[in-house]
Amino acid sequence: MPTDRLRSIVPMFGGGTRYVETLNAILEFVDAHHPTTDELIGWHRGAFANVSSRDSIMRRVSYLQQVGFLRQANDHWELGDAGGEYTRQDDTTTLLRIMCDRNVGLRSLLYALSAGPMTLAEISEQQLQTHPELGWSPGQTDMARQRVNWLQSMGLIEKHDGAYALTDEGRAFVEDAVEDWADSDWTPQIDDDEMTAARYQTTTYARVVDPEFRATVLSQYDRTCPISGVDHPGLIDVAHVLSWSDYPKHRADLENVFPLSKTHHAAFDRGLFTIDQDYRLLVNPEFETESAHLQRTILDRAGERVPRVDGSVDPDYITQHNAALEWV
Repeated sequence: MPTDRLRSIVPMFGGGTRYVETLNAILEFVDAHHPTTDELIGWHRGAFANVSSRDSIMRRVSYLQQVGFLRQANDHWELGDAGGEYTRQDDTTTLLRIMCDRNVGLRSLLYALSAGPMTLAEISEQQLQTHPELGWSPGQTDMARQRVNWLQSMGLIEKHDGAYALTDEGRAFVEDAVEDWADSDWTPQIDDDEMTAARYQTTTYARVVDPEFRATVLSQYDRTCPISGVDHPGLIDVAHVLSWSDYPKHRADLENVFPLSKTHHAAFDRGLFTIDQDYRLLVNPEFETESAHLQRTILDRAGERVPRVDGSVDPDYITQHNAALEWV
């Protein structure tokens, strides 16, 4: 998988919901004619209204080259590896994987939308918070719009009343992506690159999640464990209220997860503490420790409300989780 993922996603001619249609037309033309650059530019000018600027056309061609849809050989254009694969498979799944492989932020946007519809301004903020390396100015929506347009063109999201929401196809992707993309080598930019792995181990099992899902969760909590206050991303896990092993359909459900330090994640999974429907900290009466940190962050906080989790975690999931704890 490519490691130099693109931060800028370039729009296609033909309209915001027709990016895939335009891409298909370009690939079909290139595959059939192996045009020179001048011929490819001429084709664009004839295929799309009000398109004449060579620079504007080549900016899009260059983007498709970077993604791997096109490549230039002996002064002629032909399909790149990604272009060949996509035209052979001719399905949205292949296209989405290619786009996610090569572009930052598409998967995390789908994860974020799984929690509910978002306006373009909210999408822009989500992308920048989850991927600070994008580097655009707060309030800027142009780059967010291009991500929206690509996903909308693929039929994964739709717009209603000024907000964007997942389609059934988009939701189906999210359900599988947290595992399917677990081997992605993308990691967010934080201070210690050696501690950004998406793979982590508790006292009972190991699990692997998509790094963009993990980054999405952490960004929603300001990259801080709401129980311990640990704020180094490399020391934080994604904890599941309904367990990873028993509830696979909720593995990518943002209302079923919250960040915990590695120690507090292990304590939570072992049933040493939990939260109730009112988001108060409940502590197992048999939990004893000589650790001043655990005493301060868990035992001394028994009965205390955890406001950051309130409204982010589904209370029904909490009830279901706690029903399996004999001491609650």
